[in-house]
Amino acid sequence: MILTEIANFAALRRDLGNDGARTLVDRIATRLEDAAPLGVVTIVGRNLVEVIAEVGSSAEYDALLTALYAVGGQSLDIAGRKCEPSLIFGTAIASQTDLDMVTIVERAEAALERSRRNVLRSPAAEVSGASLMMELDRAIENDELVMFYQPKFHVRRQQVTCAEALIRWRHPERGMIPPGDFIAAAEEADLIDRLTLWTIRRVIADQARFREAGHDLRLFVNLSGQLLADTAFIEQACEMITGSDATLGFEVTETSVIRDPVSAIANLQKFADIGIRIAIDDYGAGLSSLAYLKQLPASELKIDKLFVTQLTSSNRDPLIVRSTIDLAHALEMEVVAEGVESHAALALLTVMGCDMVQGFLISRPVASEALIEFLDDESRQQAAAHDARNPLNRLASVWKRG
Repeated sequence: MILTEIANFAALRRDLGNDGARTLVDRIATRLEDAAPLGVVTIVGRNLVEVIAEVGSSAEYDALLTALYAVGGQSLDIAGRKCEPSLIFGTAIASQTDLDMVTIVERAEAALERSRRNVLRSPAAEVSGASLMMELDRAIENDELVMFYQPKFHVRRQQVTCAEALIRWRHPERGMIPPGDFIAAAEEADLIDRLTLWTIRRVIADQARFREAGHDLRLFVNLSGQLLADTAFIEQACEMITGSDATLGFEVTETSVIRDPVSAIANLQKFADIGIRIAIDDYGAGLSSLAYLKQLPASELKIDKLFVTQLTSSNRDPLIVRSTIDLAHALEMEVVAEGVESHAALALLTVMGCDMVQGFLISRPVASEALIEFLDDESRQQAAAHDARNPLNRLASVWKRG
């Protein structure tokens, strides 16, 4: 048995949406079937595929693994978007006289867990990874990266009031590299500070362009937990922002704060003191701690999409979301619901008192030109602003054109 997991599934799903992510898993399963024509391939989880095959010798086993591993090095085109799925494997071998499936599954799961903790790379893969980091270093130096923006829609005001900045890398040979891949690699290669400073600089420039077009939006930048204890980065970021008239926000995950709470809280307070709005991202996805939450200088809390995507089909998720909204309001924070993909979820969140929503129902991440186009259109059609569906549909049409 061989369990195959898409390691960067969360990042790919963020880019592709639910339907695209399901298509991605189906396509990977098909490729695994082609690689193991005599095996049985079954999708057993949202990002997990099981392969069961019989082999007659160690040579056949090695050949099978080589064919399956090769699938992980192939890109996929999903709805016109190039994807680079990263696959990890957990294997278990049993003889004909030892076919206890429970034991085999447990062995495969244990092997997969070891792969998650310690991904073994071949020498070729290590060279490729090192080469990629050198290219990223040059891409930062030469302004080859691009920024996309995903709007946040304010439910009561019925308008887009801010947007999350999301970095993209259009590699000339590899195509669009998922941010989940190169950002994690940038952290490992100690490039995350340069990458984030580049992002802040570009976002400041883009915000000036939005203002020239008549649209004043607060723009949020994602901040790696690794940087919350980096004194040099903190000083450079503060100097860069105070030297401009930008109105920015930083999104940080709760797990990154818990990693080093003393430094994180102190440095986040420095950002808050110069007018940067702090948002707690992916709330509920990690080990939530009210003890730390009440100490953070945060003005915004983002409910993880894990709870929002099942909002209308789960009995527990609405209770969790409603209690989180009440908690955040009690702490004088606004609430953003991530992963809003249906009008039913939007309606329920509105009743619950959620302040802002973000997700594919509103818009995919779009280039700055597409966002300006929507905002221009919204300004021209303010007479229809009381209809909650119209601004959403107009924004959706913009990202489809973009």
